[in-house]
Amino acid sequence: MRLFEKIVNKIALSLYMRGRAVYIANRYREFRARYSIEESFRFNGEDVLLYGEGSIVLGKESYIGEHSTIYAHPGYRVEVGKKCQISHNVRIYTQSLQADVDLSSDIREEKLGNVIVEDFVWIGANVMINPGIRIGRNSIVGANSVVTKDIDPDSIYGGVPSKLIRRKRYRDA
Repeated sequence: MRLFEKIVNKIALSLYMRGRAVYIANRYREFRARYSIEESFRFNGEDVLLYGEGSIVLGKESYIGEHSTIYAHPGYRVEVGKKCQISHNVRIYTQSLQADVDLSSDIREEKLGNVIVEDFVWIGANVMINPGIRIGRNSIVGANSVVTKDIDPDSIYGGVPSKLIRRKRYRDA
C-alpha cells in the first residue's frame, strides 16, 4: 500500500471513530432523557440498548456493559438498584412469548412481568433475565445463565436454567 493510501485510511478511521463516539454519547444522552437514570449510572462500552414504552429505572453507581439490552413493555418496568454490576451482553426483558404453547397456532400467549434487580447485585456476561423476575440484594448471577425464577438475596446462582449454587458465607467468618 502506498504511503498516501495509508495516510488517507488513517484519517478516515480517525474520523469514523470520532463520529461513532459522538453518536454513542448522544444515544446515551437520549436514554437519560427518556428513562429514569441516575447521573452516576455508567454505560460501559458501546451498543447498549434501552427500549420500550415501559419504565426503566437505573440506580446510583451501577453500570451496564456493552452489547446489553433492556426492554420495558408498556405498563411494566425494569428497576436496577444501586451499586449493581451488569456485565456485557446481558438481556433483560419484561415481555416474552410463553414457551408451553402450540406454536403452530395463530394465538400467541405472552409472559409479562416487571424485572427488579435489587441493590449490590452482580450479573455476569451473557445472562438472560426473563419477565417477572426479582434478583435479591447482594446476589450474583453467573455468566451464561438464564434466569427463569426469582433469585434469593445473598446467594450465588448459575446455569441454564439458573439454580442456587450456594448462599454467600461472608457472615459466617
